[in-house]
Amino acid sequence: MKRDKMKIEVIAFGIAKDILNGNQVTLEMKEQSSVADVRQALVDLYPAFQGLASLQLAVNADYVNDDYLIKENDEVVLIPPVSGG
Repeated sequence: MKRDKMKIEVIAFGIAKDILNGNQVTLEMKEQSSVADVRQALVDLYPAFQGLASLQLAVNADYVNDDYLIKENDEVVLIPPVSGG
């Protein structure tokens, strides 16, 4: 039987960790979901992500574009904007 859902682990740092109220969350996504789909799922669940314009996502330790397709058991890391000076 073919599954049409998959679970992915999302790990957060900095302000993203504060938004999640923890350092990780498991999302159930449709197969063939893209990084953009993950980004939208996070905004839907945690509207505060909408305010992070430069939130970067990495998959399995590599920065990826929004059209990158996520696979089951991929590790998605949220890298929030960094300020300093």
